[in-house]
Amino acid sequence: MAGNKQFENGDWVQGRSREGELIHGFIETLSRNEDLIKVNVVESDNEKAIGKAIWIPSKWTEKLPDIEISNESDVLALIDLALISKDETWFMELSGKLESIKIHPKLITEKSDFISDGNRMAKLDLNK
Repeated sequence: MAGNKQFENGDWVQGRSREGELIHGFIETLSRNEDLIKVNVVESDNEKAIGKAIWIPSKWTEKLPDIEISNESDVLALIDLALISKDETWFMELSGKLESIKIHPKLITEKSDFISDGNRMAKLDLNK
């Protein structure tokens, strides 16, 4: 995987664990020099790794591109993920976004090209 990237807490990444397992998740913690990152695993070819946070070298990971989520079904899927990962803050953000979509569905769709809220919700790779 590529190195020398700027990681931040909440960034979505994919890569390999120390045991060679494929992982996909978000960054919980960074070491001071960003050589190691703690990733909350949400997908893996090892089912036992899902839902756990593991430390891996950042050079074994790849930061995923940001995307905008603006439809109800995608937000509902992310709410399920927030519940699985027990991330209350993210759950509350997603619930607010879902409410906005239900109240103003056309307004959210029109503005989605210009709004980037910079949280984990906007960073999920739904094509995986």
